Amino acid sequence: MPTTDRDVAVQADDLTRRFGPVLAVDGLSFHVKRGELFGLVGPDGAGKTTTLRMLSGVLPPSSGDARLGGTSVVEDPEEVKHRIAYMSQRFGLYTDLTVMENLAFYADLFEVPKGEREERLERLFHFSNLGPFRDRLAGALSGGMKQKLGLSCALIHQPEILLLDEPTFGVDPISRRDLWLIVHDMVAEGVTAIVSTAYMDEAERFDRLAFLHRGRVVALGSPDDLVDAMEGELLVITVDRVRQARQAVTGHAAVQLAAVFGDQLHVMVSSAQRDGPAVRSALEDWGFTVSGFQEAEPGLEDVFIHRIARADANAAEERA
Repeated sequence: MPTTDRDVAVQADDLTRRFGPVLAVDGLSFHVKRGELFGLVGPDGAGKTTTLRMLSGVLPPSSGDARLGGTSVVEDPEEVKHRIAYMSQRFGLYTDLTVMENLAFYADLFEVPKGEREERLERLFHFSNLGPFRDRLAGALSGGMKQKLGLSCALIHQPEILLLDEPTFGVDPISRRDLWLIVHDMVAEGVTAIVSTAYMDEAERFDRLAFLHRGRVVALGSPDDLVDAMEGELLVITVDRVRQARQAVTGHAAVQLAAVFGDQLHVMVSSAQRDGPAVRSALEDWGFTVSGFQEAEPGLEDVFIHRIARADANAAEERA
């Protein structure tokens, strides 16, 4: 079914940001449907934070535009801010105020009607499990609890669109799970969420995602679609001196791409059945000890590495 304007919560068109000579975001174009959980996935420096700051109206684009709920971040950034909740990596909690006092402050800031506050606060306490800590100073909370409090403060005014910049960075596993439960609950209720992360295991959680590399989108789609579109077949090889083995095998005629995953080598070939024995023999002939060798289904991290390699190769051709 084609997507209509009414289905779209966020539309980015050729969104670009320069900081002097540095091109931080390079012509991003994508849309996010209403009620969708959308991911911006990539390593540090990929452009995730800059993109979210432009979407939130905090940072003006150098060129291009984005519309959130139909409102342009270029033409009316202040109106955009009324439609969204933006939680940056350093959300502005007041450490000398209690949990409840922080929530009350943000309720005042967002002009939440007095008659609706108690119900909203109880709902947020239910989501976040912060109820028993409502009288504790924010500065005395653990890192994970601070993140949950920051998210609760961002949600106090029931926004249409939620922008979260690496909300689980440095958070313990239990709090990380709790944060995702809150986000999924909000999306289930119709909130549109755009979340950035550098964790590839979190990429599976998104309805759709954009892989970012050097400020560009190198892949866009649902996790399943991105994996299904992966070209070639994957060999997972357990080998000694894995980094040297990657360098050696990269030049093999059958190898499309080789990458190190922990103590294993992930190698993409056209046909595992045809090319696998030749790759194994070559490694052994070069003096490497192969203790494990199997075909496997590629994951999103394989997709990301493959798309990065392709993007870098295309960029090198353009410069040549």
